Amino acid sequence: MKENGQRILRQEANAILACADGLGDAFEAACQLIMNCKGRVICCGVGKSGHIANKTAATLASTGTPAFFMHAAEAVHGDLGMVTKDDVVLLYSHSGETDELVRLYPSFKVSGAKTILITGRANSTGARLSDLVLDTRVREEACPNNLAPTTSTTVMIALSDALAISVMEARGFGKEDFAKYHPAGSLGKRLLLRVEDVMRPLGEISAVAPSNTVLEVMQSIANAGVGAAVVLDGDALAGFITEGDIRRHLLKQPIDVHAVASSFMNMSPSTIEPDLLAFEALEFFQNASVKIGEMPVLADGKVVGLLMLKDLLRSGIV
Repeated sequence: MKENGQRILRQEANAILACADGLGDAFEAACQLIMNCKGRVICCGVGKSGHIANKTAATLASTGTPAFFMHAAEAVHGDLGMVTKDDVVLLYSHSGETDELVRLYPSFKVSGAKTILITGRANSTGARLSDLVLDTRVREEACPNNLAPTTSTTVMIALSDALAISVMEARGFGKEDFAKYHPAGSLGKRLLLRVEDVMRPLGEISAVAPSNTVLEVMQSIANAGVGAAVVLDGDALAGFITEGDIRRHLLKQPIDVHAVASSFMNMSPSTIEPDLLAFEALEFFQNASVKIGEMPVLADGKVVGLLMLKDLLRSGIV
């Protein structure tokens, strides 16, 4: 079975390489047709080709090209009403003779939509009726009976990816654009989520004055449910006190609980800005020379919140 698996993978990989070597002007023309489309790219097919059409519509839509899937069998029962003169129809049929697809061409012609056929038979009826044809012919299927669509569907989906990504690159569609269409995914969060979206605002953190006592600082930290307190002189950051600071002081020598915050606060803590990307803030935590779990957030020199490492990790950016 392992040897069969290796043989099949090599066969399908070689078929993709052959398709790449044979890519001609029709591919570039198809890219331009999609680039210049003022409407939607409608991906259409049935069976396994229909699954590839559905996947391609999703890939196009997520990479900057408005697209949707239309099942060929449903098209003749009203879905053809979705096709307009501004659209490009991307059709999938290995044989090029699929009846459900071939019978749609007169309607596409009437609507004025342009058609691109991805097929393994460039001399088929569908190819003759299409404005452009992309050839995905293969010598044989990976199926030992040369029947089950395997190598042909692999080449078809690979060519579809090449088409979608070539158009994406031509549009200059970048990471920030991609993130807009994937806000719930980790990539979207890494590119969109900022410190201000994750930080705890000033009203929800522990903020004390330089004159507050150790006991008052500890009580303030406990009440806020955070691991540190910002020491404020008006709106400005005067210092920073973490629970770790207090523990370390206690281990070295007893602390007078009536001692004031200014006597043991960190006057030069690491700080961060609210508009920094959250994943960049995470890297800051990870690369800090001293292990830290919280950082004051400053905007124009004023404390606006507290960023906690545990909140960053919960945000879904990793």
